[in-house]
Amino acid sequence: YNEIPLDHVHFLDLPFYESGKIEKLPMTEKDVEIVRALLQKVQPHQIYVAGDLADPHGTHKKCTDAVLAAIDEEKKAGAEWLKDCRIWMYRGAWAEWEIENIEMCVPLSPEELRAKRNSILKHQSQMESAPFLGNDERLFWQRAEDRNRATASLYDQLGLACYEAMEAFVEYKPL
Repeated sequence: YNEIPLDHVHFLDLPFYESGKIEKLPMTEKDVEIVRALLQKVQPHQIYVAGDLADPHGTHKKCTDAVLAAIDEEKKAGAEWLKDCRIWMYRGAWAEWEIENIEMCVPLSPEELRAKRNSILKHQSQMESAPFLGNDERLFWQRAEDRNRATASLYDQLGLACYEAMEAFVEYKPL
């Protein structure tokens, strides 16, 4: 799966997602338990969650909420692995972080940008236009690429290194 070993790919099948409709079910403790079990097993050093929480069907927000709730439970339980873990929020295709809020920016080569596009296109829901934020008719992958290229251009205009594209992140720090 995009050169990631299959034993490193986890499909969670979260219950909230199984509504059969665009509108998903409410997130429940069962969703949080599934995410928490995976976090306990993997004990990651980095976690990436959606930071664009106004998506039309609420899926990104529910996934992020489930992850953050699981992290809160792990923190209350004194999980040692959290001491070496950073949580990074990314944006989808509609908006980028304001430059003054970006805390990590990862350069993307043309080949890496193409791999990102191919990853997006592996998801059926991303292959059509999505109803969201205005009248932008571009497909999700087109908006994502344009956003990443615009971020790289902004860094270039600031006199920093020039890249094909850049993915920006903001760190989430649990209380």
